[in-house]
Amino acid sequence: MDNPSDDFSGYIMQLPDDCLLFIFQHLDCGSDRESFGLTCRRWLQIQNLNRRSLQFQCSFTMLNFSSLSQTNTRISTLHLYRLLNRFQNLESLSLSGCTELPDSDYGLEALSNSCLALEDLNLSYCSRISDYGVRAISQNCRRLRAIRISYCRNLTGAGFQGCSQTLTHLEADYCRLEPNGIRSILSGGGIEYLSVSNLTWCTRVNGLVVISVGFAAKLRVLNFRSSRTIGDDCIMTIAKGCPSLQEWNLAICHEVKIAGWESIASHCHNLKTLHVNRCRNLCDRGLQALRNGCKRLSILYITRSSQISGVALEIFKLVRGNVEVKEEEVMCICPHGAFRF
Repeated sequence: MDNPSDDFSGYIMQLPDDCLLFIFQHLDCGSDRESFGLTCRRWLQIQNLNRRSLQFQCSFTMLNFSSLSQTNTRISTLHLYRLLNRFQNLESLSLSGCTELPDSDYGLEALSNSCLALEDLNLSYCSRISDYGVRAISQNCRRLRAIRISYCRNLTGAGFQGCSQTLTHLEADYCRLEPNGIRSILSGGGIEYLSVSNLTWCTRVNGLVVISVGFAAKLRVLNFRSSRTIGDDCIMTIAKGCPSLQEWNLAICHEVKIAGWESIASHCHNLKTLHVNRCRNLCDRGLQALRNGCKRLSILYITRSSQISGVALEIFKLVRGNVEVKEEEVMCICPHGAFRF
């Protein structure tokens, strides 16, 4: 007599792929989902096709550029190509720190052709990629919702021209973005979150004015931290042209002066969070303008400085009791050590 268990296993193996996929999707235990593909190649294929997220071991979330340069972070392009063929329905992919990732062949071009369902992509610190590879991603991955390209020094932003309206979140800190590149980033019309901290190149020619010329109507969060060359003209134009702005980070933006602060106070009616940490040209008059304007402001990040008197700050707190004022401590280095004040 045949072993009943053999008959049962044979019956399972004859199930169509749709049934196996249904079984896999209803496994609640993580270990069961991970071991599902160990049964046979067919079950492994079902598991692979159902995978939605992938992060390489060389990926990281917090690492400064100086420490990156001291590591030997590499990934085989052939390895990447094989993995992309294996996981064809990825929605989230992190390649952050893959410093050898190229644009074409087995790089971003192959990625754009393999992962058409991609929604979230992290390319931070991928120092070899250029606008060519980004163009392939933006043109082929039409479901892309968020992309991170921070510390990719070869990017100007031009590769985003004609990007999908689904693109709402972009982080491009410490990139050499140009005015036309920023215009390309905004060309899809869907950007809600834009982080371009330490942006200095295009601001010298007032290139950030493009943010407010009809392309950024949906912009809610804007990060200019450490963009030391941004001046009042740029601030005034953006304040008038971005009615949906809810959070604006202007920390260490030293060239913002009275006209800039007054424009923010007068035009940013939906602003809820404002970062003015270590802004050298924020004085009592600028703080007074913010106190009288920005009626929906709920959080203010600020640093005490010689330009802002203690009286002006206390009056702000008294008049705007609904605003949470978060004071940042300043670290000073002296021959006898570091101290805060």
